[in-house]
Amino acid sequence: MNRAFSRKKDKTWMHTPEALSKHFIPYNAKFLGSTEVEQPKGTEVVRDAVRKLKFARHIKKSEGQKIPKVELQISIYGVKILEPKTKEVQHNCQLHRISFCADDKTDKRIFTFICKDSESNKHLCYVFDSEKCAEEITLTIGQAFDLAYRKFLESGGKDVETRKQIAGLQKRIQDLETENMELKNKVQDLENQLRITQVSTSPAGSMTSQSPSTDIFDMIPFSPISHQSSMPTRNGTQPPPVPSRSTEIKRDLFGAEPFDPFNCGAADFPPDIQSKLDEMQRQRWRGSKWD
Repeated sequence: MNRAFSRKKDKTWMHTPEALSKHFIPYNAKFLGSTEVEQPKGTEVVRDAVRKLKFARHIKKSEGQKIPKVELQISIYGVKILEPKTKEVQHNCQLHRISFCADDKTDKRIFTFICKDSESNKHLCYVFDSEKCAEEITLTIGQAFDLAYRKFLESGGKDVETRKQIAGLQKRIQDLETENMELKNKVQDLENQLRITQVSTSPAGSMTSQSPSTDIFDMIPFSPISHQSSMPTRNGTQPPPVPSRSTEIKRDLFGAEPFDPFNCGAADFPPDIQSKLDEMQRQRWRGSKWD
């Protein structure tokens, strides 16, 4: 193993300072995984971690599982591990939390670094497999440390604290977005369950018409203003219409119309009877006049 943090005098950096301070340097590699280590640095520490993850890789390979490919983005702010196609950030290792970085001289495809996890505060060793760029990636991380340290000296330590605050805010935003998405999914599930409940409890078909209310004798109360069509039929026939009060003819108890001789016309009686009736009407008029 070879530590890459201590810059030697005969070692020249591979990238311009602007490339690492304003942008990032991307690399493709295979991610063997990460495992917890007891110490934040040390050659023997990373050697044991590499041996452990290589053994796990052989087991997965025998089971037909492939080693996942990742994209590394290295800058003075840290090392990001992304999914190559979707660019989803799987791990964001801030530079001030990386304590050790090395490549394996016995297996030049392997390189690794140790980073302190921001949530559990445990030291995790990340191991990668790169066929051609293992040493170059290690040197790039070393150059990022060198530039970050120079910037720290120029700013009097303020820049590092600012980056820590920004990183904390970014982590908080990511957690809130994840929580917000989970709440949206829960609300959607509750709405779907409510719809299913409403459909299962609602009566099938259209609503039945309400029957008219009845009294204590189970009879429909009489309403003089109700329409004839609303009255119940008897033996399948409609009851006869009720005549209005204005056109109703008054009759006596024998069913005959009452006689009024003064409302009859002249053509209704013979001449002799009509003349007597006229005489009786004149006498009645005279009597009422003298009274």
